[in-house]
Amino acid sequence: MSSVAFETQRAALADVVAIPVTPFAEDGSVAEDTHRALLRRLLDGGITTLTPNGNTGEFYALTPEERRLVTELTIDEAGERAVVLVGVGHDIPTAVASARHARELGAQMVMVHQPVHPYVSQAGWVDYHRAVAEAVPELGVVPYIRNAQLTGARLAELADTCSNVIGVKYAVPDAARFAAFARDAGLERFVWVAGLAEPYAPSYFSAGATGFTSGLVNVAPAVSLNMIEALRSGDYRAAMKVWEQIRRFEELRAANGSADNVTVVKEALASLGLCRREVRPPSRPLPESGRAEVAAIAAGWSI
Repeated sequence: MSSVAFETQRAALADVVAIPVTPFAEDGSVAEDTHRALLRRLLDGGITTLTPNGNTGEFYALTPEERRLVTELTIDEAGERAVVLVGVGHDIPTAVASARHARELGAQMVMVHQPVHPYVSQAGWVDYHRAVAEAVPELGVVPYIRNAQLTGARLAELADTCSNVIGVKYAVPDAARFAAFARDAGLERFVWVAGLAEPYAPSYFSAGATGFTSGLVNVAPAVSLNMIEALRSGDYRAAMKVWEQIRRFEELRAANGSADNVTVVKEALASLGLCRREVRPPSRPLPESGRAEVAAIAAGWSI
């Protein structure tokens, strides 16, 4: 893979990295036509980086077949309009197979979900990501870091052997820790994506992030784009105006350990008539009592 191609991928990470929802049909299956319509809405709204099989897409609630389907639908719908960063994870053979499947379909990058295991050593974290990165040397690889114990030196160690590790989705809710981690790993070496979306984007941008992930973007692409435009121009006052606009929506998503993270996004989409509100366990649909507030917020964004 030429450095020119990786530069294209790096540029795609320094943006609003949309995490599309996975809509379900009445029978509980993936609603393919609805999925395509939601993806087109993002693309038409100006979004150019998509992450199928992210957490807002209910990655851990999908079967292997459904994860492949979501990847196929997204890459097909995106065409030349967006760069696709496919979420992969679980055990190493599964993650490697998913990464190779993404490569076969024409994806440009994979995002590696944090290893879900009760016992994660730092050296083992490096080994896990190396196994995935080495299997797809042509693809850009983006570790999704939620482990506050991990040091920046370990990320640098991974990239020393895998030059295709080009970006990081950093999702530890601590701006000071992020600033130190990025500098220990190499601030200019990687593209730093604020992995906790719009609420953390201003503070993480001030410390070196140049992109952020978003689930809210499913509902209001223009709102997310307004924030990144403000951050790119260094206008933190304008960025914080957007922050105030989305604060309550994101507080509802983050409440009770992010119990309703995807639920609130799907509820907003349902209020706009764009997909069904159903989510899969261990998530739950929003109780009737909370639906009006979410609908009012979504309507207030004038989309």
